[in-house]
Amino acid sequence: MFQTLSTSEAADILKADANAAWSYAGAHALVEWLEEVEEGGEPIEFDAVAIRCDFSEYASALEAVANSGYEAEADDDEADEDAQEAAALAWLENRTTVVTFDGGIIVGSF
Repeated sequence: MFQTLSTSEAADILKADANAAWSYAGAHALVEWLEEVEEGGEPIEFDAVAIRCDFSEYASALEAVANSGYEAEADDDEADEDAQEAAALAWLENRTTVVTFDGGIIVGSF
């Protein structure tokens, strides 16, 4: 038996998860990304616990890489914050799923 959820309903379910720290914008962006994956032909069973375990929300790519082995290149240390953020984002995109949205970033576990 399947129940079809709207984007808002699925985002509300994620946001209501007391064991997760999703912002509404982050939950909505992640659900939209999951819908795009599903439109590509891969059916998805919505499981808020599995999603919580598989993805994390951060304010920035630099925050996301803080404890994951990322080492800025020598030039990055002298680069402005936007360049450092772009380098961290590129590093993440080469290793895992990344969903960016206005206000933060969602990163797949890796």
